[in-house]
Amino acid sequence: MNRTTLTFFGAVAALAAVTGVAAVTVPAEPAKSTAKAAERLPVQRSTLVCPPPPPSEVGETTYTAFTPQGKGGANGTQKSSGAPTADMLPAAGSSSGDSGGKKDDKGKKGSKGGKDASKPVISVKEPGKPVTATTDSSGAPALIGSADGALAPGWSVQQTTTISAGAGRGVQGLSCAAPDTSFWFPGASTAKSRQDYVHLTNPDNNPAVVDLELYGKDGRIKAPAGEGINIPPRSAVPVLLSTLTSQPADDLVLHVAARSGRVGAAVQASDEKTGGDWLPAAAEPASGAVLPGLPSDATSARLVLFAPGGSDADLKVRLAGKNNAITPTGHETLHVKSGMMTTADLGDITRGEPGSLLLTPESGSGKVVAALRVTRGKGDKQETAFIPATTPIEERGTVADNRAKGSTLSLVAPEKDAEVRVVSSAGSEGGTPVSKNYTVKAGTTLAVDPPQPGGGKGAFGVTVEKVSGGPLYASRMLALPADGVPMFTIQTLPDDRGTVEVPEAEQRISLMND
Repeated sequence: MNRTTLTFFGAVAALAAVTGVAAVTVPAEPAKSTAKAAERLPVQRSTLVCPPPPPSEVGETTYTAFTPQGKGGANGTQKSSGAPTADMLPAAGSSSGDSGGKKDDKGKKGSKGGKDASKPVISVKEPGKPVTATTDSSGAPALIGSADGALAPGWSVQQTTTISAGAGRGVQGLSCAAPDTSFWFPGASTAKSRQDYVHLTNPDNNPAVVDLELYGKDGRIKAPAGEGINIPPRSAVPVLLSTLTSQPADDLVLHVAARSGRVGAAVQASDEKTGGDWLPAAAEPASGAVLPGLPSDATSARLVLFAPGGSDADLKVRLAGKNNAITPTGHETLHVKSGMMTTADLGDITRGEPGSLLLTPESGSGKVVAALRVTRGKGDKQETAFIPATTPIEERGTVADNRAKGSTLSLVAPEKDAEVRVVSSAGSEGGTPVSKNYTVKAGTTLAVDPPQPGGGKGAFGVTVEKVSGGPLYASRMLALPADGVPMFTIQTLPDDRGTVEVPEAEQRISLMND
């Protein structure tokens, strides 16, 4: 989940102007630089969007918002003018425009936020304490929000919907993400048993124009109806993927590309037999990929790959398990042709142990995007979730909506041992934060239950901090079984971008005299 920091971009532009002047007025004699190294500072502002929850008459959606302490929070050093805010507001033109009757942490239904777009559906008041709100409306809107000051670094919002019956039955969870101009969704589908909607949310006050590109095993699929889609200001537009092409396909790759403006994007996938979940955007194209957090009891896993560049991709496949990394028989390597999609049915690859998929490039290999569709259960008791390729945790990753039972962290160190600190916040109904340190051995996946807050109740936030060692990747599975169905959802934990590197700048009056 990329964190947009609007004030940072303004700062970069200003710094670029200063350094641009310095570049064309070089002193005649070389001088020793007195500029300090770039400093990492807490971000000043974060923007997130949540798509409308799945429309169901038998569903309930919980929003959990959380800003961790430190790095600009209660223990940080950030200073800001005025009281910090972190609010999620209803999008003006999404769904029915009705938030569905917001409930507070005590379950009491409040006013309908859709009738007053200026009233937050959920609002964080202080770092370190999660806040929750629920709705059972089938027409709840998309949410658009921002956090500033001490509430901005690491601000996270989780949207979790539980549907008890019908298409998409199961737990559908999503970490609300920052808007951007490009998103890749390997694992989308236009199969007759699936209904996949891409939800496009424009958080800004100007219109956005978006192209939807579909790719299959033979390359680009003609989809003229997906070109030039207009997203009005501060509104959300859903598009059913099967309306873009007349050719049903079990697996597709969707690329969302903004011609103008920026949007939030996520794919909501519902299957008639195997439940459903949100398919978040995969990490940007890269030479390799890490997909963390395959459950130990996964009954099947299907990998979808796409090479968007001008070069084919050749990848070695390994499964980082509990004790070491192994090469799965029959899937030692994968070849992905440029501009085409490739799939691999990995079956019950974990064999009773948690694992993570590691895709490493051969020499000269092109870039890929990747995602896994994971299934738990059998027969009519199946449930699915998605694991997109993700980026490593540089400093800290954050995930909201953890429960006393059912939350499992998967930590993977593909190259070298990694030292990790896991911090669980107070609960939304009180308690005290706790932390625990772990060592993740190279080439392995460590699956742990996050430590429980002391004396707390309700949902709690979890941060994963990299202390030392090699690259670290993580995900969180939230399992909420019901009626014999292993309902679950998985969210990856990229770096939460709570801090940003700001170069040191100094004023030089002499430049004005040259």
